[in-house]
Amino acid sequence: MIKGFKEFLMRGNVIELAVAVVMGAAMTALVGSFGEAFLNPLIKLVTGGGEVGGSFTVNGVEFPYGVFVNGILVFFLTAVAVYFVVVYPMNRLMERFGPKNELSEELEAAEVVLLQEIRDLLAEQRQR
Repeated sequence: MIKGFKEFLMRGNVIELAVAVVMGAAMTALVGSFGEAFLNPLIKLVTGGGEVGGSFTVNGVEFPYGVFVNGILVFFLTAVAVYFVVVYPMNRLMERFGPKNELSEELEAAEVVLLQEIRDLLAEQRQR
């Protein structure tokens, strides 16, 4: 029963789904709150501070470019966080504890031998 549970957890599609849904949403919320609490004020401070920071107005229409810059930074930080918190450790676990594919190594060796035999037969036919 434990072995079956381990095999279920180590399947790639189950792990990818968990990363995409649960951790992606959690990281987005966390990094989004970081962006609102720290990045937006920094963008406003760097681009003029106060009410005009992070936006400009043309013909009475406001263009809040600070929101876009914040969105880019939040997206990048979310991708970095998901990769280093979930994907990289899971890849390391799969390398260490994942299923070993010994059959494919045997098949590759058999293919090499077969290809060598075909090469030798073709060379022999050319010499005749």
